[in-house]
Amino acid sequence: TVTVLKFPTAEGAADVLQRVHDLQKQHLIVVHDAATVSWPVGKKSPKTRQLVDLVSAGAVGGMFWGMLFGLIFLTPLFGMAVGAAFGALGGAFRDYGIDDEFIQRIRSQVTEGTSALFLMTSDAVVDRVADAMKDAEFEIIATNLSKEQEQKLREAFGQD
Repeated sequence: TVTVLKFPTAEGAADVLQRVHDLQKQHLIVVHDAATVSWPVGKKSPKTRQLVDLVSAGAVGGMFWGMLFGLIFLTPLFGMAVGAAFGALGGAFRDYGIDDEFIQRIRSQVTEGTSALFLMTSDAVVDRVADAMKDAEFEIIATNLSKEQEQKLREAFGQD
């Protein structure tokens, strides 16, 4: 499952990511890959961080996240050379489900002073994960779930 959460503060994504990491240690969720986007107040553009230290991601995962953030935020993420490579890959990956609507929706919702957490997970014990997140303030802004599955997820997190 791919889920994107938006937080009303620049630090929110990092705080929740630590909770998710703790849940993974308890075998309540499997995190395949994750990344954060934070946009501190007063900064020109958002800062992205792929979290390879928390999950075992391969080169393809790294290229995917880098390309995705390059498409969404139109900023050089890892220098000109890597940014150019991600841009070149962008056209090819659009055929694999990253459509303009998704990119525009994410770009318009991560604004100065906010953050987002991109999670690729599986095998979540939804009620235990929801309980661990009950006091975190976030909004589910994108998933790759069916409408019914997404509605159940939103209900579990009190966002119906």
